[in-house]
Amino acid sequence: MSKGPISQFIEKHYLHFNSASLVDAAKAYEEQLANGAKMMVTMAGAMSTAEIGKIFAEIIRQDKVHIISCTGANLEEDIMNLVAHSHYERVPNYRDLTPQEEWDLMERGLNRVTDTCIPEHEAFRRLQKHIYKIWKDAEEKGERYFPHEFMYKMLLSGVLEEYYEIDLKDSWMYAAAEKNLPIIVPGWEDSTMGNIFASYVIKGDLKASTMKSGIEYMTFLADWYPKNSSKGVGFFQIGGGIAGDFPICVVPMLYQDMEMHDVPFWSYFCQISDSTTSYGSYSGAVPNEKITWGKLDIKTPKFIIESDATIVAPLIFAYLLDL
Repeated sequence: MSKGPISQFIEKHYLHFNSASLVDAAKAYEEQLANGAKMMVTMAGAMSTAEIGKIFAEIIRQDKVHIISCTGANLEEDIMNLVAHSHYERVPNYRDLTPQEEWDLMERGLNRVTDTCIPEHEAFRRLQKHIYKIWKDAEEKGERYFPHEFMYKMLLSGVLEEYYEIDLKDSWMYAAAEKNLPIIVPGWEDSTMGNIFASYVIKGDLKASTMKSGIEYMTFLADWYPKNSSKGVGFFQIGGGIAGDFPICVVPMLYQDMEMHDVPFWSYFCQISDSTTSYGSYSGAVPNEKITWGKLDIKTPKFIIESDATIVAPLIFAYLLDL
């Protein structure tokens, strides 16, 4: 299929510096897929609140991602946007807000993420009553699931349909649920739903063991990776933090700790980050540092795009979709 106008534009104009890295990374991602490799996409930050689902959902539907690692915030905020979009408020002058103005937003139940406020009642609490029932039903049956599996159950059950406020095709979580795509959610406990679950545990309403843990996520990934890496698994990292740090470690763990010396390194690496290289910064570390940790090979294609992921990721995904 020939490339569309967006792809043609970036090929013509994105020729140097970070823009050239964007094109190189997109072409190398495409080459990985053409060679039969699978791809992990990791998402930090607030990409779901940035409405990445408008294009990422189609990446999922077209099988251009095979496993996802994301923060608990990204897991839940895509669904929050699905059910409460009209109640969100944008604050273009967010840099100028005083502490009093921030306090006023909080008192109105608006939780600010840069220039966008998530409405507590329509988003958090709307999900809470439905997800609690799913958590409780599982516990009463003696069943245990991962955080993303509970979210899949809620989406596929239809209990949220009455609240939908955006086109369902723009929800990446719904697209993932339909495919039962594996998702790794390290550090889920620090998300809003994680906090809510913890509160039920503290109150004695739920058992902590009903929710599968981060260690179980790592053991799941340790099983998944060898089964899917015969032609390579690429690593496309949006932002920094635990969403990327956690899953990339599975390779050295398998090789060094499990002594599985035939496990291949990640076959591709790209990170979109605005973190600058600095003393001790993992998010700002150049990819070659990962060679010393047994994550990447000398020959692994490596890319760093130092820019805003909300600008870069949609353009790369557009290229992959021939837009």
